[in-house]
Amino acid sequence: MKKLFIGNLPASTKTEELEALFSEFGKVRSSKLVTDVFSGQCKGFGFIEMEGHEARAAIAGLNGKDFNGKPLKVNFEAPKNARRGGGRY
Repeated sequence: MKKLFIGNLPASTKTEELEALFSEFGKVRSSKLVTDVFSGQCKGFGFIEMEGHEARAAIAGLNGKDFNGKPLKVNFEAPKNARRGGGRY
């Protein structure tokens, strides 16, 4: 199972739209759209879990693709400490 990061999403994005888009490449095991607590709108990113070969196909097919007027950024989720510049020295 691989977790994908999906960025540059429009604020109007709904979970159902995202799952439908990724289901073209395989079975979506789980999805999480990060939303604003007060408005309920998408904060511009989310996560999808898929099998490895399906996830690679989704990255190849969707990274840079236009989605509701914005080019998607799709890649494997980086480990938490790698995103923030590492841990202690």
